[in-house]
Amino acid sequence: MNISANKPEVYYRGGELLDKVDVVIPRIKPAMTFYGCTVVHQFQSTGAFCLNDSMSITQLRDKLRSLQLLSNHSIPMPITGFANSPVDTAEIIKMVGGAPLVIKLLERTQGKGVVLAETNKAAESVINAFKSLHANILA
Repeated sequence: MNISANKPEVYYRGGELLDKVDVVIPRIKPAMTFYGCTVVHQFQSTGAFCLNDSMSITQLRDKLRSLQLLSNHSIPMPITGFANSPVDTAEIIKMVGGAPLVIKLLERTQGKGVVLAETNKAAESVINAFKSLHANILA
């Protein structure tokens, strides 16, 4: 990528200039979000239409931010708890209405790091285990 104010450009492998791109349909795997969004943004800078812009993709890939955006627009969703301390475990479980509840690791994708806790005791154990690993969770 040539990042400049006058003429931003995108190059393909081998140095081929991609100068006649009208539309970009992003397909970015989760592990490549940062780099992929940078490339999408660069295409946007060249004037190409991007089906999903880089900011939308970045917001979508952040579970907590996505939930906050949905909430800000009064879109119905399950009550979700987030906290960063094992001391808050019982309060998080109470806040979301108790078991059964789903506990998700904030940083994982595609169903990895998702646990169904069928009792409050199981939820407490899972949350505390994730917290002992310094993992951010949603309940």
